[in-house]
Amino acid sequence: MKLLRVIANLGYGSRRDVAALFRDGLVTDKAGAVLDEDTRIAPAEVLIDGEPLDPAQGLILMLHKPTGYTCSTKDAGRLVYDLLPPRFRYRDPLLSPVGRLDRDTSGLLLFTDDGGLLHRIISPKATIPKCYEATLAQDLRGDEAALFGSGGLMLESEKTPLLPAQMTTLEPRRARLVLHEGRYHQVRRMFAAVGNHVVALHRVSVGGLGLGELAPGQWRALDAADLDRVFGRMG
Repeated sequence: MKLLRVIANLGYGSRRDVAALFRDGLVTDKAGAVLDEDTRIAPAEVLIDGEPLDPAQGLILMLHKPTGYTCSTKDAGRLVYDLLPPRFRYRDPLLSPVGRLDRDTSGLLLFTDDGGLLHRIISPKATIPKCYEATLAQDLRGDEAALFGSGGLMLESEKTPLLPAQMTTLEPRRARLVLHEGRYHQVRRMFAAVGNHVVALHRVSVGGLGLGELAPGQWRALDAADLDRVFGRMG
């Protein structure tokens, strides 16, 4: 594939926009040699205005999502894509959220343009643990951990009970919950089923991958070791 098309597919602009980058001499190799549109070169060797070219298909990154942002490309209001470089919204294939966090939930959100990888993470067969911390409107009753861990809790409008989930009490109105599936608004609905209300929800980790030092609104690309942690044990 010609370099112009590769760069356009990575979201750096239309083909006309990318052609202008070539005309302005902004597309070079690591040695500083100016490249042309027809060059065939490994993307890892290409610089755009002195910065490394984004990885081609197979990119996976994580974002520390703040509250108030929607996991969508089209909804009104603030979108998670507003927190990423603008070109990421226009990659082909699309860089998509791996599952979703609702507008009022913060924490670790993954993105990838690899459909197979996305399916491996969100597939019900994967049962990758996802850890959340919930702040509640009322004190915990004391029996929630046993009920959530029983494998018998049935949510309203559902036809099958939830898989067992592990709950740890942090404070009278704060709990950590580890889920092995991803049903719609699951944590909020679980606490609603026991007469409580989640006032704040934060995803701490996916598999063994946590946010580390990533501040709200910050993102970083993941490497192979990070991906191993996603499919490994909780850290």
